Amino acid sequence: MRISTKGRYGLTIMIELAKRHGEGPTSLRVIAGAHDLSEHYLEQLIAPLRNAGFVRSIRGAYGGYVLGHEPETITAGDIIRVLEGPITLVEGIEEEEPAKRELWIRISEAIKNVLENTTLDDLANHTTITESDAYMFYI
Repeated sequence: MRISTKGRYGLTIMIELAKRHGEGPTSLRVIAGAHDLSEHYLEQLIAPLRNAGFVRSIRGAYGGYVLGHEPETITAGDIIRVLEGPITLVEGIEEEEPAKRELWIRISEAIKNVLENTTLDDLANHTTITESDAYMFYI
């Protein structure tokens, strides 16, 4: 399974909207500028997200996009499926020998599990733990 720029940039849009959730609409120009992405390309990606109900458009001089649902209810898997299609690792595994078939199934289930259990809220509020933080003990 390979996630293309559609999925990656679509996640970028949605994470930015989640970070600004409750603050009003955000334009694609702001998101494109913040991440050095093509605004035109983001416009192509927002349509399927809007059609799926994950974003709503707000018209007007101060318009833009807002999330269609709470960030805790939208998963990375939801977004990837809308933009990339079904999440499949290997096709035609029925014809594989049992050991390899089981391996492909386990890997596929692990990937789906991560995508389905990671919400926009998780991604928007992600903090990086530095190595020094991970081993810091306080007495």
